[in-house]
Amino acid sequence: MAWSKRTSVEQVEEGGELAPRFDTDGLMPVVTTDSASGEVLMMGVLNAEALRKCIKTGEAHHWSRSRQCLWHMGATSGLVQNIVEIRIYDDQDAVWLRVDVAGGASCHVGYRSCFYRAVPVAGAGELVFTESSKVFDPVEVYGDAPNPTQL
Repeated sequence: MAWSKRTSVEQVEEGGELAPRFDTDGLMPVVTTDSASGEVLMMGVLNAEALRKCIKTGEAHHWSRSRQCLWHMGATSGLVQNIVEIRIYDDQDAVWLRVDVAGGASCHVGYRSCFYRAVPVAGAGELVFTESSKVFDPVEVYGDAPNPTQL
């Protein structure tokens, strides 16, 4: 799939052509939400190949900066993110994926969402867990090796 060449602000912001803009590392941010509830599940990055795979397969793919490889969401865990809708930001430098998740979880730590803690506003304090239990045991699914994205 070839992208349209970016020719003008009007074409990018008001036109019907997909002309994505990746940063100097060839990446763009992607936020993923549950298609039914709207809950934010995760945030990651796409490279051109990952975006093409999302469009072609209807399943979420990201670029793993820590592993330096394409990452098919759920390939190891079985928690595949089936894309319901792909939206592109107005200047085409970010993507929003609305997904249904097989198995109900998106976070490699085992929680439903990667955003499972809240930061206290206007004051000091510890992070507050917003999810009370994990959907799956990450050691059972991935083994006991630490995830390099978290180090």
